[in-house]
Amino acid sequence: MQLFYNPNISEGDTTFNFDKDESRHIVKVLRKKIGDQLHITNGKGWLFTAELTLSDAKHCSVNILSQSLQPKRPFNLHLAVAPTKMNDRYEWFLEKATEIGIEEITPIICDNSERKVVKLERFEKILQSAMKQSLQCYLPKLNEPVSYKDFVDTSFSVTKFIAHCEETDKKSLKSQLKNNDDTLILIGPEGDFSVKEIEMALAADFIPVTLGNTRLRTETAAIVSCSLVNFLNT
Repeated sequence: MQLFYNPNISEGDTTFNFDKDESRHIVKVLRKKIGDQLHITNGKGWLFTAELTLSDAKHCSVNILSQSLQPKRPFNLHLAVAPTKMNDRYEWFLEKATEIGIEEITPIICDNSERKVVKLERFEKILQSAMKQSLQCYLPKLNEPVSYKDFVDTSFSVTKFIAHCEETDKKSLKSQLKNNDDTLILIGPEGDFSVKEIEMALAADFIPVTLGNTRLRTETAAIVSCSLVNFLNT
């Protein structure tokens, strides 16, 4: 199934018009013709089945044949991950986490962060592409970058973890996860969280955890965390 994403299609629509770029892709790349069926999501859980009624490289139109709201997962996963020095590593994390399953992502700027500016527009496109590729109908929420302190000081009614590399008393993330539990996990930059940041998280009731016996890159640690939560809830 080929899945299209367009945030402008809504519940109750009976027709829909694609923009120039999407129309060109439909006609020139996919070679769709009048009468062919297309599947579209708005990233909010809705899946639309539509029939192509106008096939032009500059303008494609469809009639909506059916629509259904896909079930949400019974838990919410939020990863707060420090931007990596190399953008492509963070983009890899975004892509794979979306494919595996995640609801919310927040870039956090830490004491040891080597990158403090991110391109959210580029990140959004990565998320959209991964959602379509994995045939999902819920687009993960990507938040604006925020300072570590401001994020930790925010009130979250979820189970909160901080994964760090300091030699302190920690338990494995796997042992602390609970089925269908809303979960927030902090993942630090290449230089790890500072001691002060760890203390701030503990004071805010974050549970310190380890992801294994080896030191992981930021993006790897994020993917391992995402995989563990999803594996538990499979």
